[in-house]
Amino acid sequence: MELATMNTEYVCSIDLHSKSMYICVMDQKGSIKLHRNIRNDFDFFKSLIEDFNGNISVGCESIHNYYWLADGCIDNNIPFYLGHAYYMKAIHGGKKKDDKLDSKKIADLMRANHLPIGYVYPKDFRATRDLLRRRIRFMTLRAEAYAHIQTTFRQNCIIISPKDVKDKKNRRELITKLNDKHIQKNIEMDLDVIDNFDRLLIPIEAEIRAQAKLHDRTTLNLLLTVPGIGDMMSLVILYEIGHIQRFPSAQKFSSYSRLVICNRESGGKKSKGGFQKIGNPYLKWAIGEIIIHAPSTSPMIKNFYERLINKAGKKNAQRIITHKFGTAIYYMLKNKQGFDEQRFIQSDMK
Repeated sequence: MELATMNTEYVCSIDLHSKSMYICVMDQKGSIKLHRNIRNDFDFFKSLIEDFNGNISVGCESIHNYYWLADGCIDNNIPFYLGHAYYMKAIHGGKKKDDKLDSKKIADLMRANHLPIGYVYPKDFRATRDLLRRRIRFMTLRAEAYAHIQTTFRQNCIIISPKDVKDKKNRRELITKLNDKHIQKNIEMDLDVIDNFDRLLIPIEAEIRAQAKLHDRTTLNLLLTVPGIGDMMSLVILYEIGHIQRFPSAQKFSSYSRLVICNRESGGKKSKGGFQKIGNPYLKWAIGEIIIHAPSTSPMIKNFYERLINKAGKKNAQRIITHKFGTAIYYMLKNKQGFDEQRFIQSDMK
């Protein structure tokens, strides 16, 4: 957990909502100078804090609609700090809660240099990253339709293979294998969903590829050297990372990617697990997918993974090798080097 350091005479905390925000301006001694609820309007907000002579820092808790506020502050050279939502809850949690009190608590954290900071994702990358996340959602819905078709056929004791469902030319013929018209309609709807998502995903993926080459082609090419990473998976990793320089160590990157197991200790008793949902779920998914495809493209990694399974079991082997892939990606991007299979197998990348 990293804490922000405020170097201004005043701090302005914001309890942000979809239509309004409660602001609290406080000096370093804890005296409240302004405390009110206003509409979400950056120009109006800026006019209120102009009285503090540009010697003010702005902070708010991470929320889905912080983009406009962060962009406005950055464009106007106003120091902006994004609070890490989980850690802030752990610090300023209390029995009573309302917008006015929350804004004051955030201001207290800011002036005491106890505000846990999150990452303000770069504006230029943001739209493409959100488009990639939307693509993942569409892919998930399409996969659910694939799975539902196979489940429906199993319910009727008819065996079909995944290839039958993915065969675009002939998969409509699957409907004729069922006699009940309502079940046929069920399958037809699933196929319609799949076809519609196929049409949507093709232009989305083309647009994402074009933007990635403009944003950071070097990093994209480095990621493509990893066995098991295709073009879209490399794009997910690229845009979820943003800039690798924001992670001071491989361990910090692995923690952010949810690739580590947290140790917990209390009263001399130790346990593993817990807090596994702190971090980036998209990075965890993307890096975890590598081992599914890597054995088919790299015999060396396939042999290493099989030995690891025999030694530690499949579940532990997946966890170990996923962590190794995460560490390898960190050093690849930091040192601007392609993937080295021999080093991956023989070294812990430390």
